[in-house]
Amino acid sequence: MTVEQVFREEHGRAVAVLVRVFGDVDVAEEAVQDAFAEAVRRWPVSGPPPSPAGWIITTARNKAIDRLRREAVRDGKQVQAALVGDVEPVEEGVVRDERLRLIFTCCHPALAPQARVALTLRLLGGLTTAEISRAFLVPEKTMAQRLVRAKGKIRDARIPYRVPEKEDLPERLSGVLAVIYLVFNQGYGGRDELAAEAVRLGRALAELMPDEPEVLGLLALMLLIESRRPARMVDGELVLLGDQDRGLWDRALVAEGQALVRRCLRMNRPGPYQIQAAVNAVHSDAARAADTRWDQILKLYDQLMVVAPTPVAALNRAVAVAEVEGAGAALAIVDELDLPGYYLFHAIRADLLRRLGRVGDAAAAYDRAIETVENEAELAFLKRRRSRLP
Repeated sequence: MTVEQVFREEHGRAVAVLVRVFGDVDVAEEAVQDAFAEAVRRWPVSGPPPSPAGWIITTARNKAIDRLRREAVRDGKQVQAALVGDVEPVEEGVVRDERLRLIFTCCHPALAPQARVALTLRLLGGLTTAEISRAFLVPEKTMAQRLVRAKGKIRDARIPYRVPEKEDLPERLSGVLAVIYLVFNQGYGGRDELAAEAVRLGRALAELMPDEPEVLGLLALMLLIESRRPARMVDGELVLLGDQDRGLWDRALVAEGQALVRRCLRMNRPGPYQIQAAVNAVHSDAARAADTRWDQILKLYDQLMVVAPTPVAALNRAVAVAEVEGAGAALAIVDELDLPGYYLFHAIRADLLRRLGRVGDAAAAYDRAIETVENEAELAFLKRRRSRLP
């Protein structure tokens, strides 16, 4: 197993363990980074240890202790440095999953909602500032400042990294759901281990809060999207939903996701994740792309725009409008949106222009999408589409 593989699979757990042990996010994150840097130096020579994850956590813990002891000399942290060598067991509390605990503790109400999500993506997923900024559609510099402010708030306000009490869970739920879904989206864009981790966390959260319909809705949404992964890439090339071989879809995940959607419907407390899951359930009901009930999907997006109106939701709704009312009606909606840094905005606009026969405008829109996309598979797909214009 390579250092990169271990980083992708174990970074979040290592940080979660170190945060629980030391109660300091900066100490934990820096120690884990130091441990991986040490692995980069040593493993190519000596080979990976029998338990790579255990080696990382142990090495990170030792490096954190060394760092705190050094700082104790000049910062008066003698007591903290003396105690870290003999850490008392931490109670499990109501949240027993290590990484899920980290998400809940990061989603403290004292932090701004976007800061909670960004910080958890950084700590749990090991995402770079650039990757997080793309997920939020903001400049990298803006995201870097947001992360610094979030850590400063934790430090200055002495926000404890502890297991939340049962009554604290609901108020932190929206941030937790957003984190898990963004981790999943990063994984579906090419980092398989992040998508698998998001699904695992979604299952753990559903077990923890089985009566929260949005928790079930998020899990259903991820399962239905994940079910299509085997058909999404063929011979290294991206395949759009309408062109996929539906015989390759994971029918067990489809069935599980659809069952969760039906369970949500019985609860009758609709929310954005449930509605998006229902959209994907309609897609999974169609044996062929031509059988898709776009009228149902459009009604669901209409509901989503009432419950949680966002520019991205409006963009997705425009795709359904194109199927029901035509590309012209959809383009009128898209042209009213302000998403200049979002590659899908330009890609969808390019496709609508192509369908309307506006080849020159379509080419320009494809060029803009190519400039803003980051994923290699999606970049290659857009270049193919661009090259096929008349």
